[in-house]
Amino acid sequence: MSIIELGEVRDEPTSVPPVRRPRAAGRPLRSAAVLLLALVVLAGATPPSERTVSVVPAARGASVYLAADGVFVVDPATPDEDRFLTAYAQPSPGAGVRRRWQASLARDGDYLDVRVERGLVLAMGVNAANGVFQTTAFDAETGQQRWQHPGAPQPSADGGLLLTDIREEGPVAMIRVEPDTGRMLWTVALPPPANASYHVTDGLIDRFVLVQPTGEVQVHDAGTGRMLGSVDTLPGDRSAFQRVQVVDDLLLLAPPGSTRLLSYGLAGLEPRWTAEVPLMSYVVGCGGLLCVMQQTGGLQVLDPATGAGRWSDVSGELLADVRHGRLLMVGPEERYAVRDSATGQVRAELGRWNLIPTLRPADPLVGVRLGDDGRLVVAELDLVAGRARISDVLPGVAGSCQAALPTLLCRRTDGSTALWRLPR
Repeated sequence: MSIIELGEVRDEPTSVPPVRRPRAAGRPLRSAAVLLLALVVLAGATPPSERTVSVVPAARGASVYLAADGVFVVDPATPDEDRFLTAYAQPSPGAGVRRRWQASLARDGDYLDVRVERGLVLAMGVNAANGVFQTTAFDAETGQQRWQHPGAPQPSADGGLLLTDIREEGPVAMIRVEPDTGRMLWTVALPPPANASYHVTDGLIDRFVLVQPTGEVQVHDAGTGRMLGSVDTLPGDRSAFQRVQVVDDLLLLAPPGSTRLLSYGLAGLEPRWTAEVPLMSYVVGCGGLLCVMQQTGGLQVLDPATGAGRWSDVSGELLADVRHGRLLMVGPEERYAVRDSATGQVRAELGRWNLIPTLRPADPLVGVRLGDDGRLVVAELDLVAGRARISDVLPGVAGSCQAALPTLLCRRTDGSTALWRLPR
């Protein structure tokens, strides 16, 4: 079922200055030209913007996931009823949601995500029988099950899929599978505590890094599993745990019990620099720099070439996103601000929002909040312009939203799930 709704007023109207009365003695030709131009503009004016709302056929308690060309619904687990993964196409204007296919699922178990990769629909969840995280692959066009393997999937740069198989008991590994067939091409054992870091190019993994209990850090090729190089980072203590992260072309290592951050070149594993970073939590790239998030909130910003400090903030704000040389910071009461990554200067205060998941990393950031009248205010958070641009105001929305503007998927107050196509 689809419903057409008139769009809401997006911003407060600006005051219009009074128009001067034209002179009686005008130039007839100029007046005629102005009149003709006005008629052309009026004839080409677009009609009032509308939003389209389409109800997604999903039972109460079902999990619903937004995709690029549709929606996936995972039925809730029940002991006596069959359970399905159902794929729906995104509705065209004026049409309802159309079912594309339906595939059987195990009656028990928890599904945590469904997404599309390499022409497959990947359903990821925990097997109820053994507690192992596993991925089930379905053909994106037909819904036919292709394969099922333990592990969480990530696309690699050579066209394959990497599955990181981590479990509480038994061996853990990095597995490379052929997407079409599910055939396992190679396996690399993961040392305890079974974590890996990844080098990503254009959203695809081309190398991964493992830390052995001996302190040896190994860099592996994501296509072949072959070790490309290694470096001994703990010559004096062979049993201590250390954290490793990959950011751009740097391998960053925090030694155990230390307030230092050590940098190595990822390609040759040569030492680059050492920086003092107390209470480090994690590191991300931010506008060509390194943002070191602290365990107590706040951050230090380092030069990736030298490790020298550029600026720091101890306000306790957390880094929510990085775009175009701007940092989106969130403080108390979910209030968002935009900072310049190079200087830390506050560029804009965006107010209070709840940031919702978006389909792709490059999709516009979307914030929502309840208005005083109980309707949901939806806004695009534009870090470059430094403003929250209101997209629409929706009645009857409970939350659990996902976005890929102009498409929004949310749970409604009556328990149903719906797709909105917002006016742009």
